[in-house]
Amino acid sequence: MGAAMRRIHVGNALSAFGLGFTVPFLYVYVAQVRGLGSMTAGIVLAVFAVAALVVLPFAGRAIVRRGPLPVLLTALLTASLGALSLGLANSATTVLLSAAALGAGQAVMSPALATMIVDCSSAETRSRAFATQFFLQNLGLGVGGLIGGHIVDTSRASSFTLLFSIEAAMFLLLVVIMSTVRLPHAPKVEGAPQARGGSWKQLLGNRAMVQLSVLGFVLFFACYGQFESGLSAYGVEAAGISTSALGTAMAANTAMIVVAQFAVLKFVERRKRSRVIAAVGLIWAVAWLTAGYAGLGHGSQTMATAAFISTYALFGLGESMLSPTIAPLVADLAPSGMAGQYNSAFALVKQLALAVGPAVGGPMGASLHGPYIVTFLLFSLGITYLAIRLGRQLTPVQNQPSLARSRVVAQGGATAEPVRAGA
Repeated sequence: MGAAMRRIHVGNALSAFGLGFTVPFLYVYVAQVRGLGSMTAGIVLAVFAVAALVVLPFAGRAIVRRGPLPVLLTALLTASLGALSLGLANSATTVLLSAAALGAGQAVMSPALATMIVDCSSAETRSRAFATQFFLQNLGLGVGGLIGGHIVDTSRASSFTLLFSIEAAMFLLLVVIMSTVRLPHAPKVEGAPQARGGSWKQLLGNRAMVQLSVLGFVLFFACYGQFESGLSAYGVEAAGISTSALGTAMAANTAMIVVAQFAVLKFVERRKRSRVIAAVGLIWAVAWLTAGYAGLGHGSQTMATAAFISTYALFGLGESMLSPTIAPLVADLAPSGMAGQYNSAFALVKQLALAVGPAVGGPMGASLHGPYIVTFLLFSLGITYLAIRLGRQLTPVQNQPSLARSRVVAQGGATAEPVRAGA
């Protein structure tokens, strides 16, 4: 890991820290501390998603034309301004405008940092780099939420002002750190097509990328989009899970990621990516069956709680398998110089799934318990099916980058003839 990659990982950790530092407390801050009501607080949370959907289509083109570093620095300055103004805002208008700036800045950070990882890695090292990114993101989210929770006091608006001021200062510190990064030009994965222009039409013409985007939407819709909405509502209403047990389940998810991330990395690096994703679909299907037992199995409350916590842990295992798989695959499918556009497009798909997921899953999880479990069990099996189909669109090295190294060793430095891609 070179100096540039170390700084990029610091950036990922600090940006995740900022998200965990303030976002969990936004609703309480807007609705209660500033006295603007639950309606305004709900709109503020929606503004984060809307701001991301608005800026991400333009972020990709900007990264391609200007490079990821200038785009990242602009996003950090925008987020810093949004955080500071949010801490000082006392009217609905200023709160909404501040939230839009903070949400837009944070949304653009993700594809910019991902593109910088691509530029500082090769096809062989990319999986490990993105696994490290995911590990640090979860660590940053957890530490940020823990520290933020000890700073805020709903009886003192000044404590929230301090919270957002610290976040703003952190983003400015990150500007200084990231300004020192010097990006090399990364080698491309074998078999990736060269760019013929930076338009969305060219991206949509890449069948493998389109299939990966569809798969990504289902992944984020069926898992991440349910964590804090449908699944938590199902746990409380159907399984009788207490709020403390719900917090324990969230902690179990993070703990599984922290423990399993590098343990599964060696296993994942030597397997076909399509098969790894297909296996995640099966693991998540087991997770939904476990959740079904928790709410519909009519066992003891202790067994229901244990099953529900296990559900979140199983989701964490699947996430740790996806982190060194999905993001590197997006990068390897991108033509030379187009990684920023592809990363932004995939981030846009993620945001759409995270916006639709709670809207669909929340009401179902709260009232339609059986159909909720069956629906998302089928979505998880759909992940397996879509992953196998995707494998047929990938070249052998795109699907399994370790083949590139094994061929060099086997041929004494010469590259073997490509074989037909398989799932």
